[in-house]
Amino acid sequence: MEQLGFVVNPIAGMGGRVGLKGTDGQVAEARKRGAEPRAPDRAVEALESLARRNPDVTIYTAGGPLGEDAARAAGFDPEVVYDPHADTRGGADVPATSAVDTKAAVAAFLEEGVDLVLFVGGDGTAVDVAEVVTDAEDGETDPAGARTPMLGVPAGVKIYSSVFGVTPADAGRIAADFDRVEDREVNDIDEDAYREGEVRAELRAVVPVPVASGVQSSKQLASGSVETLAEGVAQDVEAGTTYVFGPGSTVGAIQSALGIDPSPLGVDVWRDGEVLARDASEAEILEVLEEPTIIVVSPIGGQGFVFGRGNHQISPAVIERAADVEVVASESKLDAIGQLHVDTDDEAVDESLRGWTQVRTGRFTTRLMKIV
Repeated sequence: MEQLGFVVNPIAGMGGRVGLKGTDGQVAEARKRGAEPRAPDRAVEALESLARRNPDVTIYTAGGPLGEDAARAAGFDPEVVYDPHADTRGGADVPATSAVDTKAAVAAFLEEGVDLVLFVGGDGTAVDVAEVVTDAEDGETDPAGARTPMLGVPAGVKIYSSVFGVTPADAGRIAADFDRVEDREVNDIDEDAYREGEVRAELRAVVPVPVASGVQSSKQLASGSVETLAEGVAQDVEAGTTYVFGPGSTVGAIQSALGIDPSPLGVDVWRDGEVLARDASEAEILEVLEEPTIIVVSPIGGQGFVFGRGNHQISPAVIERAADVEVVASESKLDAIGQLHVDTDDEAVDESLRGWTQVRTGRFTTRLMKIV
């Protein structure tokens, strides 16, 4: 690869730790709750990984926080081919850029004939990039009708599409080394429905993506009953222990077995029959934690993420306060996953979680799985 188009959604993922389950239309509320940008750091991490393998690549990017800042921080001297208008800035920490800027930047990259569009964000950003890339395939943006591949650096709260690297470093490595592409899905969900506990996924595009082992799969729903698993975990609950229950139907079944009305896509904290926090943010979880604490989570089906996708509220600070992490999943879900992943934004915490772990699959059964 000789030429790369690089764009960052600087607000991607801000809603995660503060319990908003997304940032679409929620930037002001995220700021009010004390959210901090995560996309810029992940952008730099991806480009540093790229630089170690392909330092001579020409990077076309958008001005300031839309890509230029991260590229320079990673040691590149990028060519800025799009700069947002001054009145789109919303402050030094989180500029009020929009999908319009993302699309305009990608269109500028395609005019330069880039070999790959690397973007930093979540599913919403992927949809914006895909819209321009697929228009180019139809000859609306690029008269040549080229199939320019795209690849995502994961930074959003919800990532259901199969166009992202597993981690930012993986995305940088893939961008540097890929030699072929395959068509993969861009999916998005209704964030308002998601906040109410309902997943409404929609296929938005099929786009060319580099072929590599570090590209994550699309989100799949687990099949089969988890009733026996839920009953077994519920029976083993220990008095005086604080439980942090992650999102998802598997953990929700455990909560239901304990008499809890779960927040299906949120995080709940429970101890000795009392719900201490429901659909909690990181701050709310930390406020009610008491030792000992056990975190109960289920990996995302099809992707295998234990932490870092859809449960950002269970932050490194929360994980470090816990005495144990119990991973639960049905056998059918594990069969589809193969291996587990973590991506918490804290390499030391990620490293402490990696390795072989026992995943509870039934009332008495467990299965050894590797977290990578």
